Amino acid sequence: MNTLTPCPCGTGHLLASCCHRYHAGEPAPDAVSLMRSRYTAYVLQNSAYLKRTWHPRTCPRSLDLADGPRWSKLEILDHGGNRRKAWVEFIAHYNGGQLHEKSRFAYEQGAWVYVDGTILDS
Repeated sequence: MNTLTPCPCGTGHLLASCCHRYHAGEPAPDAVSLMRSRYTAYVLQNSAYLKRTWHPRTCPRSLDLADGPRWSKLEILDHGGNRRKAWVEFIAHYNGGQLHEKSRFAYEQGAWVYVDGTILDS
């Protein structure tokens, strides 16, 4: 995807000045930014970034995104936490449905990582 297009995460910023910088190695400053960048990684099928930002205790051995849904929109509903642990509730829309989840994040070794999530009723 061209980095001069709008970022898929929905901020209205260009991909180059939004999630791409995290994909390129800059650490996300907070859990919401990490959530948005991980959503964008799903859209772009960037499994390397997803694995890099997944807590090692819960990260799957393999991650094949080729046959996954086509994500179309992200809505951040709520978020909270502190400097070490945080959560983000969101709805991610895809072809034929949506995923409503409350994701948990941890700040470890100088970076936010995705720990796990709970699927919620929409």
